[in-house]
Amino acid sequence: MERLIRFALEEDLGTGDCTSESSLPDGLVQEGFIMAKEGGVVAGLEVAQFVFGVVNPTLMCELLTSDGDTVKDGQRVLRVAGDVKSILIGERLALNFIQRMSGIATRTSAIMASFAGTKCAVLDTRKTTPGLREFEKMAVRIGGGVNHRMGLYDMILVKDNHVDYAGSMGQALKNVSRYLTAKNFNVPVVVEVRHAEEADAAMEARDVWQKPDGSPLVDRLLLDNHTPDEAAAMVKRWGRIIPLEASGGITPDNARAYAEAGVDFVSMGWITHSVKGMDFSLKSATFFNG
Repeated sequence: MERLIRFALEEDLGTGDCTSESSLPDGLVQEGFIMAKEGGVVAGLEVAQFVFGVVNPTLMCELLTSDGDTVKDGQRVLRVAGDVKSILIGERLALNFIQRMSGIATRTSAIMASFAGTKCAVLDTRKTTPGLREFEKMAVRIGGGVNHRMGLYDMILVKDNHVDYAGSMGQALKNVSRYLTAKNFNVPVVVEVRHAEEADAAMEARDVWQKPDGSPLVDRLLLDNHTPDEAAAMVKRWGRIIPLEASGGITPDNARAYAEAGVDFVSMGWITHSVKGMDFSLKSATFFNG
C-alpha cells in the first residue's frame, strides 16, 4: 500500500506543482479541512493521513472522525496544518482515496443493513481496480463486510473452469488434495457448484480427502447462479454441515432474498467494481471562517 501511494504521488507531482510554486510564497503555513459533501460511511481517513505524512512529515494531520463512522453533508472529517504547498501536493491523492473507499464502505454498509435479522454477511470479490485491491478490500471491512480471498495465492477456489478442465469435480478435488499434501500447505478450499449433483460430488470428496493438518478438504460451497429457492434447498441439505456462499447475479434488489434463504455469505462484485465515489473536498480555514 505504501509503494502504491508513493507511485501515485510521483504520477501526480512529476517535476513539481507548478501552480503552487508560481502562485504561493515559500514557507506559507496554514490549515485546511477535508469535509464531506454528502452523507455516507467514511473510509480512507487513515490512508489520507499517511499520504500527507509521506508528502511532508512535518504536516500535522488530525482525524476529526473515524473510519467507519456515518457522516453528513458538510461535516469536517480531517484537519491538516503546516506548509501550504505540501498540503496542496497531497490534497488530490488524499481525496481520491477517501472518495473511492467511502463509496465502497457506504455500499457495503447498506447491504449489511439489508441483511438485518439474518446470519448472512457480504463478501467482496477480486473485481477490484488493478493496484488498489488492498485499499478497496480495506473499505469493505470498514463498511462491515468480510473479505474473500485477497488473490490467487491465499485460497483455493475451485471454479467451473477448473472442474471442466480437470474432467470432473472428483478429479479436481483429488488433484487439490495431492497438491496440498505435496506442499504441506494448508489454505482455505472453496468449491463452486453449479447444481446439486456437483454439490454432492464435492461433499463426497470432502469425506474422502483431507488437508495436511487433518481437517476436511473443503471449507465452503459456493452456490453459483442459484435462485434463492435453489439456495434454500442447498441450505436444507448441507447448511448444518458446511458454510454456504451464494454468488452470481446478486444485486441490492435480491440480496436480502438470499440472506433469508439461510446462506452464510453472499459475494457481490457490485460493492467494488462499479462504485460511485462519495464526494469530499478540502477547504482552507479561510473558507470556513468566511
